[in-house]
Amino acid sequence: MKLIYSFMLILCGFALSSAQQAHAVEGTVKDFHDKTMLENAVVKIGEFSTTTDKNGKFSFSKIPAGKYILTAKHPDCNDYTENVAVTQDLHLTITLEHHIQDIETVTVHGSHKNNGSLVVRTLDKSEIERNSTENLGNLLTNISGVNALKTGNNISKPIIHGLYGSRVSILNNGVRLSEQEWGVEHAPNVDVNNFEHIDVVKGASALKYGSGAIGGVILLEPQVLPKKDTLMGAVSLSGISNGRGGVLNVKAAKTWKNGWAIKTNGSFKKLGDLDAPDYGLMNTGMQNSGFNFGVQKNMFNNGFSFDYYLTQNTIGILRSSHIGSPEDLYQALSTQQPIFRRDFSYSIDNPKQEIDHHIAKLSAYHRFENFGKLTATYSFQLNHRKEYDIRRGEELSSKPALDLELMTNDLVVNHFIERGKWNLETGINAGYQNNYSNPNTEARRLVPNYDRYYAGIFSVLKYKINSDFELEAGGRFDFDRYEVTKWYDLLDWNKLYADDFQDFVVRINQNRILTKPILNYKNISANAGLVYKPSQNFDIKFNYARVSRAPNVAELFSDGLHHSAGIIEKGNMRIENETGNQFNLVIDAKANLLKGLNVSVNPYAFFTKNFINQIPTGYQNTRAGNFVVYQYQQIDAKMFGADLDVHLKINDHLTYKGSASYVYGQDVTNDVPLILMMPPNINNSLEFSKKEWKNFYFTISNNTALKQTRFPVYNVEITRYNSDGNAYQQEVDISTPPNGYSLWNFQAGVYLTKNINVDFSVRNAFNASYRNYLNRLRFFSDEIGRNFILTFKYQF
Repeated sequence: MKLIYSFMLILCGFALSSAQQAHAVEGTVKDFHDKTMLENAVVKIGEFSTTTDKNGKFSFSKIPAGKYILTAKHPDCNDYTENVAVTQDLHLTITLEHHIQDIETVTVHGSHKNNGSLVVRTLDKSEIERNSTENLGNLLTNISGVNALKTGNNISKPIIHGLYGSRVSILNNGVRLSEQEWGVEHAPNVDVNNFEHIDVVKGASALKYGSGAIGGVILLEPQVLPKKDTLMGAVSLSGISNGRGGVLNVKAAKTWKNGWAIKTNGSFKKLGDLDAPDYGLMNTGMQNSGFNFGVQKNMFNNGFSFDYYLTQNTIGILRSSHIGSPEDLYQALSTQQPIFRRDFSYSIDNPKQEIDHHIAKLSAYHRFENFGKLTATYSFQLNHRKEYDIRRGEELSSKPALDLELMTNDLVVNHFIERGKWNLETGINAGYQNNYSNPNTEARRLVPNYDRYYAGIFSVLKYKINSDFELEAGGRFDFDRYEVTKWYDLLDWNKLYADDFQDFVVRINQNRILTKPILNYKNISANAGLVYKPSQNFDIKFNYARVSRAPNVAELFSDGLHHSAGIIEKGNMRIENETGNQFNLVIDAKANLLKGLNVSVNPYAFFTKNFINQIPTGYQNTRAGNFVVYQYQQIDAKMFGADLDVHLKINDHLTYKGSASYVYGQDVTNDVPLILMMPPNINNSLEFSKKEWKNFYFTISNNTALKQTRFPVYNVEITRYNSDGNAYQQEVDISTPPNGYSLWNFQAGVYLTKNINVDFSVRNAFNASYRNYLNRLRFFSDEIGRNFILTFKYQF
């Protein structure tokens, strides 16, 4: 019995000894991406807790043996959770998905970690929602240094630092838009309601987006969907007084915490004839519809997504901009009112545009712990553009005068790796385009049929010297090949090209000649940048870019009447690559004035060789009417400018925002100012907001544009007849800019309930009559007058 009792005591002693045994648990917490150690991460084992030191190390000296849940947390990281069994001393290495929100957005948003020396300005969600009835070009004028080249009010192309068209790249959710963007009146086919924020990269430093983006890049980024089980969406309805129209937008998304998500968005916009302060604007209505659908499975280490976008636009062109005789042109430019007027109508007649644009995108990525992130994206785009003109006879009027189909296939593969002091991004892209110009229009083709093959490779390195300095350097090579089928007038061919391009000739048919030009272009671009941040309240960015781009198809081969633009365009097959040197400096400063003052100054300079410039060179009579002739030419040019942004928080409820922009453009070859340079402009706004009043806000703003005093003179001469029937030459002024103007706007908003809010705005509140130098229809009418916009939005 004593033996049994002794044996039981021994067993209990072993059990008691085991229960009281403790082990040391230590380890490190580091960034999954750049492998840097993370300070102040909170590590918990059961009820025990500690934080990491500056070297990312943590330690627990006595953890009783057993099974525990280990967690690690750090700001801007996904929480780390693991089951651990403490049976002995442990050393753990924990990797956290640091700055996960930055990585998931896949962009260079102004607040993101690695925008480096890029000059980035952003329109956030609230600014987009407050201007949800605007088109992209008009919306972006809220950013300093950005303006719009307009054809009426409904067609608007972004201008960045005086550059537009093919020199500005627009990316819809990572897909570079290919939509005949060479046309001055070919507006971007996007619905701004699809996007959570819009980033504008000023200048040519964003090499990853292509060598052609000399002016800058516009990044349209959709909402990053959360990884949780939820259904979300919104319905908004807007009424617009000028045009007596409205906008309906519906969007919804279903997400799951396992990373799956589906989303969709649909919109419809309808406007009738717009009104200037003193008269109606005949045939300026528009109808727009948009749809997108997406499905995705995104986790941190890997994911994929499929997205489809469709936009359909029918846009009326001011009837008075298309004239039939030299006398009509003279009268149109001499009178204060349009020569064609009618009562208000929703009818959209000729001249008009009809555009369908499709985008299908498939993207996938994978993160490797020691290799970085690899992303591949394939996209297909189909752009179908029809332009209708005033033509004789019902049959011809029902046919488009321009009918283009552009198909684009594009593949992009990017690799991104980052470490403690540096990161490297490298990518390749390749694509194929086919353009078909329908001959059934019974009009001369403005641009020919062509196949375009292109490819590029880039690499950008960023290196952090210390906490104050960061360096950036990158390079890019691009190859473009055009295979074109084009008919020329035999006289024009013999005069312009016969001596040098005889190999392109296929056959001659009476007074016409068929050619098949094959043109290759190679471009090398590079950039170098510096970021200096000596304190939290002051930083300087400097960026240099060596830019080079291939000419687009219109610059090379346009030949005929561009109907919706109302001009005759002449390309030049001899045009070469456009090259130049660009400098950008940004100085950002903060001061403890009142509740906080932020000031940003961005001076820049651009010196370019072989700058491709389109200027009016004459006047031509055609069967369709009389039109100014615009020709492409290459010159040496220089541009200087500066943008200023000021943000002052006066108190907890009152905020002032101001901006100003100036650009100086000079044709060095001909010693004249560059055409269509943005006039100096100043924007000011004052906003009162109070969250306690159901997020109420009220904003008063002013937009002032000074008269452009630097402009080239390219007037044209027309033939007129006096009362005796004798002909004489009359000079018509198409060069002198209009006077400056100042517009006042008001906007207010409030939440009626938790899910319903209302916004009300008045644009051009005092109904000012004015003309915009950057509106190509300024010769024929004033800009639109006062406009009331009321928007109700329900969110769920």
